[in-house]
Amino acid sequence: MTTNDCIDNSNVDDNQAKIEIYQAADGQARVDVLFEQETVWLSQAQMTDLFGRDQSVISRHIANALKDEEVSEKSNMQKMHIANSDRPVAFYDLDVVISVGYRIKSPQGVQFRRWATQRLREYLVQGYTLNKQRFDKNSSELQQALALIKKTAQSPELKTDEVRGLIEIISRYTQTFLWLQRYDEGLLDDPAGQAGGVLPTTHEAMTALEDLKSQLMARGEATELFARPRGDGLDSVLGNLQQSVFGEPAYPTIESKAAHLLYFMVKNHPFTDGNKRSGAFLFVDFLHRNGRLLNDEGDMVINNTGLAALTLLVAESNPDQKETLIKLIMNMLSLEG
Repeated sequence: MTTNDCIDNSNVDDNQAKIEIYQAADGQARVDVLFEQETVWLSQAQMTDLFGRDQSVISRHIANALKDEEVSEKSNMQKMHIANSDRPVAFYDLDVVISVGYRIKSPQGVQFRRWATQRLREYLVQGYTLNKQRFDKNSSELQQALALIKKTAQSPELKTDEVRGLIEIISRYTQTFLWLQRYDEGLLDDPAGQAGGVLPTTHEAMTALEDLKSQLMARGEATELFARPRGDGLDSVLGNLQQSVFGEPAYPTIESKAAHLLYFMVKNHPFTDGNKRSGAFLFVDFLHRNGRLLNDEGDMVINNTGLAALTLLVAESNPDQKETLIKLIMNMLSLEG
């Protein structure tokens, strides 16, 4: 089985249609194959050439495949405009081609399926490589722009604290959102992190929260309901973070413990009121207990504005975004630590 030169192979973007010429090993079948939306598309006329059967036979097998619900018109068929045709032509994807091939029991169908699958795999790999290169280029340019912004922020002409603070937040957290994009594209790895991390006991955590509660109530920023436990919610959160799997810690690093502590405190609602503030407080308290509240330059790894934004981000997130947020927090701490 061989392939001739592509008719249009100038762009390997997954969203761009590509056409290649398929020729069977025996030379009897030669078909212009359309690659689009990560699959293969053939018309009934092309399947006639591929399988060496009358179009009425192909049409009957497609109808039976639809009737048996092996495929559907909604997801496995689309109409396209082609040259020299006054009306749209129905094209069918690889699932339909394979279904017809099995019904015909044709060796040509097996050959075509192998060829198409290999070509699709090559397109996906090429597309991933180009997308990664494009992202890395954009990432580099954005980081250079941020470096310029940070340099400009040191100018004595900038005297407004609010302006300086805004520039600092943008510079400090844009890197984590770049990581978030990498995670969405399957490119973000777990940071190595720092092994260990000592968690407070439930008593220690409640003692610290009671002290915070007194301060907040004195300023009129909390009521008696603040940090009031709901059952054994806090015990469960801290207990989960201490658990092991096959003799190894389930959360082996300071970064993973801190990220999950904030997430569980905010999302599990262990208190009657003040879960977000309590979660943010215990997050900072945990970092302080383990010597990670300050970075190597002596600056806090997260300021009040950043902590509030991160806590709200967790609170507003959907459950299926959990891993994304955990990765975001862990990478942020890994960078700042």
